[in-house]
Amino acid sequence: MNEAEKPLIHLVDDDEAVRHSASFMLRLSGFRVQTHKDGVSFLDELKTLEDGCILLDVQMPKMNGLQVQKELNVRGCEMPVVVLTGHGDVSVAVQAMKSGAINFVEKPYEKQVLLKALEEACEEMRNRSHGALQKADAEKRLAHLTPRETEVLEGLVDGLTNKAIANTLDISPRTVEIHRANLMEKLGVDNLSGALRLAFAAGHGQ
Repeated sequence: MNEAEKPLIHLVDDDEAVRHSASFMLRLSGFRVQTHKDGVSFLDELKTLEDGCILLDVQMPKMNGLQVQKELNVRGCEMPVVVLTGHGDVSVAVQAMKSGAINFVEKPYEKQVLLKALEEACEEMRNRSHGALQKADAEKRLAHLTPRETEVLEGLVDGLTNKAIANTLDISPRTVEIHRANLMEKLGVDNLSGALRLAFAAGHGQ
């Protein structure tokens, strides 16, 4: 694959050390990378940028990642977004995915987790024209869930922890864990972002 054929990542992060290390790792992994020092400068340049996937940090000065994402939506930008969130910040991750992010990755991130998320985003960009097909596929998969599994998924869509879902449904956290594992297996996903992506594609949480 020549340089021009490699997928492009727009890395938006105010931390210079992160921009340097992440872009180095991504280039070694077969991506092209364009770095942006914050959300404001990224948005200023948006009209002139080549289409690619956006790797967007949530915690930034001037404009945080969620605000940048909101502005991207206002401007009709269709580049797929992967957000970098703080560890355990599930509510922020859910909010980002409700706003259209393809995936989220927790900092400090593992290389393989980040690469997989970006590869999924690049695949999304290639398949963007198949939105109706994705909705039908998501609805078909969700139809296999039991009513209780659907309730647990709805709790995840609302950004609730296992404990909070357990309190809401008046069951034990351990039971929530079992339902959560079962629904992920039925949906054919191996992480929370995959389950959320299907739920939002099917129209849940909107």
